[in-house]
Amino acid sequence: MQSADAAPSTGTVAEQITADVRAWVDSTPLRGLVRHFGGDWPAGDLADVLRFLDDFSARHWDFRQGRERPDAREPAFDALTSRLVLDAATALGMARATPPARSAYAHLVVLGGLAHACVRRVAYASHLLRTGLRVTGEVAVLGSFRPLSEWERATLADAGLPPDETEVDVLDTAVRQVFGVTAPAEQAGVDAGHPHHSWSSRTYRPRGLPAVRVLAAPSSEPHRRRAHTADTQRFWAEHVRLAPDDEVLMVTAPIYVPFQHCDALRTLAVPYGCRIETVGVDPTLADLAVLPEQTLTPGRYLQEIRSAIRSMRALHDQVARR
Repeated sequence: MQSADAAPSTGTVAEQITADVRAWVDSTPLRGLVRHFGGDWPAGDLADVLRFLDDFSARHWDFRQGRERPDAREPAFDALTSRLVLDAATALGMARATPPARSAYAHLVVLGGLAHACVRRVAYASHLLRTGLRVTGEVAVLGSFRPLSEWERATLADAGLPPDETEVDVLDTAVRQVFGVTAPAEQAGVDAGHPHHSWSSRTYRPRGLPAVRVLAAPSSEPHRRRAHTADTQRFWAEHVRLAPDDEVLMVTAPIYVPFQHCDALRTLAVPYGCRIETVGVDPTLADLAVLPEQTLTPGRYLQEIRSAIRSMRALHDQVARR
């Protein structure tokens, strides 16, 4: 059974996933947060607890209200609440980077995000490869056509980086710079006249390293929203022909590890039978310092604890139906 200081494990068996989700949501840090914000822990099975946590976090910890992450409001907490939240986030595996557990993987997947995170994650992937990590398949850099905010554009400009327009543009620029490539060896895609329907794939072949594919997927619900992480992961899995027992290493930020790890279990491990490990970028590495690491506030941590709860609920629902 996983301890509270880690995200659910890479097992794809329903019983193992259920046990790992239960260990995370039933942990002392999460119970303490719920109690501090006025909640009474519910009776019932794991599905009942996840339903309660989803509803409770929507009332108390949802500062986005449907907006993009940079537009979330920042709540004002007293010192005691702030310390409790930060301690819980650390115990729940959201505040510290951990290195990959293995020396070799079938695929290395870099997840997109805000502009500064895109650059740092691509740089971290390169760092891992150049310091001995072996990848037998490809490096997949997954993004979307989300337009950059003014804040993101300003952040890129302050760092002397090109004025890209979308998240996938930033990822593509970062791949070219970090891996020393100038043009894709292969590219494909469809410009459907609207980003929710369009997709693109560019594959680079840096010397001495595995192929690097920069991919943006269409939305599975184009009438409602842009493509999200799960859309892009599924789209990539179809392109790469993900196989059972493939070992896949995911790179994101520590704060997103529980949420995005469970999303990857749901969208990749369960349907394809592969194995997933998810790690956060190490912010202390000097070669990542071209862009500053964002200050993570108690509000940001609570928002991503809610994201993890929702992802675990979706994962648990999926394995319960199988």
